[in-house]
Amino acid sequence: MQTDRETDMRGRGTPLFDGEVIVVTGGARGMGAAEARLAVAEGATVVIGDILDEAGEALADELGPRCRYRHLDVSVEADWAAAVEFASSLGQVSGLVNNAAIYVPQPLMDTPVEMFERHLRVNQLGCFLGMRAVVPAMKAGGGGSIVNLSSSAGLRGSPGSFAYSATKWAVRGMTKSAAMDLGPHGIRVNSLHPGPIDTPMIAFRTEEQMRQRLAKVPLGRMGGPEEVAEMVVFLLSRRGAYITGAEIAVDGGVSL
Repeated sequence: MQTDRETDMRGRGTPLFDGEVIVVTGGARGMGAAEARLAVAEGATVVIGDILDEAGEALADELGPRCRYRHLDVSVEADWAAAVEFASSLGQVSGLVNNAAIYVPQPLMDTPVEMFERHLRVNQLGCFLGMRAVVPAMKAGGGGSIVNLSSSAGLRGSPGSFAYSATKWAVRGMTKSAAMDLGPHGIRVNSLHPGPIDTPMIAFRTEEQMRQRLAKVPLGRMGGPEEVAEMVVFLLSRRGAYITGAEIAVDGGVSL
């Protein structure tokens, strides 16, 4: 069946965006970089926000004039204000991807207070500050779409990653509340729950640890960052226009 998207990424037909501005946090590498790359390919103007300045600037240079980089520590409110102001100078801000996160796996009794608080500041507070920062611009433009990256660890218990799991469950709940608050303003808010994805975040795992992890995945493999990006861009675009408050697993079935 023919659609307005007649070809794949290497030769797409009608793009999903027409220059709308999308902010992607943690966009210098991994899933964020894949999301930025696909959004630009689909016609968006993308602002990458990250603390990895060299990698972020290199990616923005690679993707061309419709991709810009801004230093953004998601736990700092002033950084958010500056990033949204910059994004608004490029056009109508219609999308936000709260992708930035940290993952330092430790069980409950081995989690220091400072590490728990660090997860809270980046994974949860960062998501809150980002949503609050972009809403005025989205309201002024008549609506928008926010995608909050949670995790399969935000859908079920996750042994050995207490702080990370706690924040990813919080992102799931924040998303649903925000969807109810912002729906009347035409702003959609959804959470995405990746499983084991081949990114630098899990590069510390040994081959044996990965083998054990993948043994629990029904599809039997890790996902690629591009597979997450496809769903993110779908939710940001007009194709997801009637989806809000949803929690969507992109995890190979691990959360079943």
